[in-house]
Amino acid sequence: MTTVSLEPVDSVTITTLMDNSSDMLLLDQGPAKRPSLTGGPERVAARFLDTGEVGDALIAEHGFSALITVTRGDDTHRILFDAGISPNGVVENMRRLDMSPKDIEAMVISHGHFDHTVGLDGLSVSLGGSAKMPVMIHPEFWSRRRIAIPGRSPSELPSTSKSALIGAGFEVIEERQPSFLLDSSILVTGEVDRTTEFETGFPVHEAFHDEGGWQPDPLILDDQALVMNVRDKGLVVLTGCGHAGIVNIVRYAKKLTGVENVYAVLGGYHLNGPIFEPIIQATTQALAAYEPQYIVPAHCTGFRAVHALAAAMPDAFIQNSVGTRFEF
Repeated sequence: MTTVSLEPVDSVTITTLMDNSSDMLLLDQGPAKRPSLTGGPERVAARFLDTGEVGDALIAEHGFSALITVTRGDDTHRILFDAGISPNGVVENMRRLDMSPKDIEAMVISHGHFDHTVGLDGLSVSLGGSAKMPVMIHPEFWSRRRIAIPGRSPSELPSTSKSALIGAGFEVIEERQPSFLLDSSILVTGEVDRTTEFETGFPVHEAFHDEGGWQPDPLILDDQALVMNVRDKGLVVLTGCGHAGIVNIVRYAKKLTGVENVYAVLGGYHLNGPIFEPIIQATTQALAAYEPQYIVPAHCTGFRAVHALAAAMPDAFIQNSVGTRFEF
């Protein structure tokens, strides 16, 4: 594969707008800047407090969303990566963090699962009902999916309505191959090569096809990540769920860009539950071999995997929490 030219940027800031957990007692740690314990500028009534009000606390939910700000020279740009699981969770957290959806220039959705997409609703409303904003997805983003665990009734996952998304004014861009945003400052991986022996996908995941009905869909091919190259530091890799396998994703980012140094790996690593826990050790060892300066496992990584990663790379590990701002 011919490498692509990912332009170095002077800085990358990633703000966690939505994640599974919120911890208001976490302290600043390296590039991680934590929100105030007492909340942002917004206040809400609290009649049982002697002050009569309290900070408008951030929302956590089983979903993921991050705002990426890249700076190169005098230019600063912002894009949204994923949108969370509730219609208004992300826009509410943006309000509480004193951020505006109107500053977003483009969106990238990591894959079609609803815990990364539903917040497009609230974003559309906050933009006046006519978003007029590019949204980059993989063509299989629209697929109907379900979880089919042996011995249980299959559970279909809500999927995004193409007509509703386009009707709201979003400019949908479908691409399987790697593509760039913001003058080659951000790389969208597109479909990720699957090259490790142990990251074999989600065996109980199925997709519906017009011909043949429900079929196994373990690879979830629409899973894609973002990659930035911080000048003199290396690659910053941001994932949604990491269904392609976090090691596959990092390996692919290095292969695409030709950049050897891995600076930071953030997002969902999808190692939660009995299906994926058997590969925690192999994943941890392979990721540690890249010697990332920072790792921030989030969302669907799972308790056991987070602790294994923290134990293996204690100096690199940073706990994520809603509202945390990572400055690279």
